[in-house]
Amino acid sequence: MEDDGQRAEVEYEPGWGILHLFGRQLKLFREGAGLDRAQFGSRTGYSASTIASFEQGRRIPPPKFIDRADEELGAGGVLKAGKEEVARAQYPAFFRDAARLEAEAIQLHVYANQAVPGLLQTEEYARAVFTMRRPLLAEETIERRISARLARQEIFGRTPLPTISFVIEESVLRRPLGGWGVMRGQLEEILLHGQRRNVEIQVMPSEREDHAGLAGPFTLIETREGRRIAYVEVHKDSRLYTERQPVREFEEQYGILRAAALSPRESLAFMEKLLGEK
Repeated sequence: MEDDGQRAEVEYEPGWGILHLFGRQLKLFREGAGLDRAQFGSRTGYSASTIASFEQGRRIPPPKFIDRADEELGAGGVLKAGKEEVARAQYPAFFRDAARLEAEAIQLHVYANQAVPGLLQTEEYARAVFTMRRPLLAEETIERRISARLARQEIFGRTPLPTISFVIEESVLRRPLGGWGVMRGQLEEILLHGQRRNVEIQVMPSEREDHAGLAGPFTLIETREGRRIAYVEVHKDSRLYTERQPVREFEEQYGILRAAALSPRESLAFMEKLLGEK
C-alpha cells in the first residue's frame, strides 16, 4: 500500500485548505494568549521556525502537538477538533481513505513488486522514491510525503498488535534505488522488522516458473469490525475493493504467492546473504 502520488498534479490541493485553516486558528489562539512563536515553542517543545511552518500550513503538526497546543492556548477543544482532518491532509487525496483503514487494521497483507513497501521504507529510501517521481514533486511536497510515510510505521507498535505480512519480489531487493548505500540501510531495516513477532516477510524468488501476482501490487486489509478490503494502486489510479467476490480473488492470489515464496526464515537468510554481497 503506497502513497507515491501517481495521480493528477493537483491531488494534494484539498489538504492545503485544511492545513491553512488550522494554521490560522493556531496563530489566532497563540496571539490571543500573548505569546510569540519562540515562547509558545518552548512550551510545546518546538522551535519558533517550526511553529511558523505549522501556522503557515507548510508542515503537518503531529497529533501530540495539537493536543498540547489546545491545552496551552486554552482553545477549549477547537484545535483538537481538527486533529483527524489535519492528519488525513498529510496524504495525497487518493490515498486518504486507504491510510485511515490501514491505521485501524487488525490484519494487513502486502504484495510488492515495484518498490519496498512504504511501511518498511527508511527515510533515505523514501526520499529516493519521491525524488524520482515524474512529474517532479516540489521539495516541500517531498518532505511532507516522507514525514507521512514514516508516521504510518507507528502501526508496528500499536496495541493490540496487528498481524502484518509482506511478500516482496526478489527484483525489488536487488534494485538499488538511491544507490547501494541507501539500499543497504533499507535491507537492514527490513531485517529488523522481520524480527517482530507480529510481522512476517517473505521473498518471491525471480526464478519461480509460476506466479499469481502478475497483475501488480495490492494490499489486503481486515478491520476491527471484520470487514475485508483490498487496495490496489496502479499508474494514475487507485481503488478500494469492498465487495466480497473481488476481495476473495485477491485473497486467493495472496495465498498462492505466500506458498510460492521463500519462508520467513529463508527470506531473512536471503537478505542477510544479499547484504554480505554488497
